[in-house]
Amino acid sequence: MKNLRKLLILILVGLFLTGCGKKDDAKAGEGKDLPKEKVSFLLDWEPNVNHAGLYVAMDKGFFEEEGIEVEVNQPPANGAESLVASGKADFGVSYQDTIAPAFASDEPLPVTALAAIINHNTSGIISMKETGIERPKDMEGHNYATWGLPIEQAILRQVITDDGGDFSKVELLPENVVNAVQAISGKIDSVWVFFQVDGVLAAKENVPINYFAFRDISPVFDYYTPILIANNDFLENKEDVAKRFMRAFVKGYEYAAENPKEAAEILVKINPELDKDFVEKGMEYLADKYQDDAKYFGQIDPDRWNNFYQWLWENKLIDKEIPKDFGFTDDFVNPEKLK
Repeated sequence: MKNLRKLLILILVGLFLTGCGKKDDAKAGEGKDLPKEKVSFLLDWEPNVNHAGLYVAMDKGFFEEEGIEVEVNQPPANGAESLVASGKADFGVSYQDTIAPAFASDEPLPVTALAAIINHNTSGIISMKETGIERPKDMEGHNYATWGLPIEQAILRQVITDDGGDFSKVELLPENVVNAVQAISGKIDSVWVFFQVDGVLAAKENVPINYFAFRDISPVFDYYTPILIANNDFLENKEDVAKRFMRAFVKGYEYAAENPKEAAEILVKINPELDKDFVEKGMEYLADKYQDDAKYFGQIDPDRWNNFYQWLWENKLIDKEIPKDFGFTDDFVNPEKLK
């Protein structure tokens, strides 16, 4: 899965260390009266609708209102996690599944998840309608483009088995698929995708597909992807700056959800290499999914977080059990705590 998110990364941009500072008690909107604070933000791959709220907050002046200047960069091929942990970036985009091995360690990576960027897992299996793959069991006798990742294949094995199928009857083809719609139009029968990308692309190109979502198969697989992470030292030493950033970040996603067409226009304006029609359709799909049924944008449900990590441990997919409620906090998205 991690490979899918990295395939479209184009370049590594220079990163800058953030300065140290003392905590203060800045309230919402007071940042404009304080000295400017520069923070660095690492995407997970090239700009897309998952990042719309960030760019909206930049364009609408929400960060400026909080006295925050944001430098947005793309990560190296191994992702944002290590650079955020090292302090070379303050914030970054990650995923609950990807970061699990780094938490399941005697020395866990010093980062914390602050927000669920999308409330529910939007990933699943896509195939051409003519293949007849409507549910996990139907993958028997067909091939699947795999990245060869243990968690990826364990999830697939689980959903196929639970549906009464035989995972050994699925032909695994090691493939780094860049365009899933193009792939399933050729020799590939099925691919793991994120619907806001490849599902939307299929609709845009009028390609008839079947799709099933992992969260619909088992609630355990409704894990958080993507998530916003931050460096632990930064959160401790610059808590006020982090909260000012988060107030603007949350406001940006709330605005994007309420104004998807404008958010798409902003995303394309700042990133003109993007296809406007594709972005608009992606925003139409994703607008009501950022928060969905959560009490507020970014909320992480402890039970969902813990249940997925417990499943990883029980299935021997991580080296050490991750403690309950480890690796995330509600302090930077809960409206009562952001005042």
